[in-house]
Amino acid sequence: MKIIMTETLLIDLDTEKWHCRRCDQKIGSARKNYKEGMLVYERDPHDIHPPMIDPEKYEFTFAPDPTWIRILEYYCPGCGVMVETEYLPKG
Repeated sequence: MKIIMTETLLIDLDTEKWHCRRCDQKIGSARKNYKEGMLVYERDPHDIHPPMIDPEKYEFTFAPDPTWIRILEYYCPGCGVMVETEYLPKG
């Protein structure tokens, strides 16, 4: 029996595996974090949130500081659908 967990993930209760809802790719054991089976892309925060004002003139630009934050995107290895995005502190 498969149970829908998120917009892009489901769990097969018989095999205890995560699956992509779009392509049915096996992601990994449901006893572990599904992110371990994903493709991960680290994005530059300025690509997603460009400064709203001139960074040459102003210290604070209303954009995330890349020295303080990193953005990770998780994708299905089978079909490439984006499963999740995380904003994390550096480290």
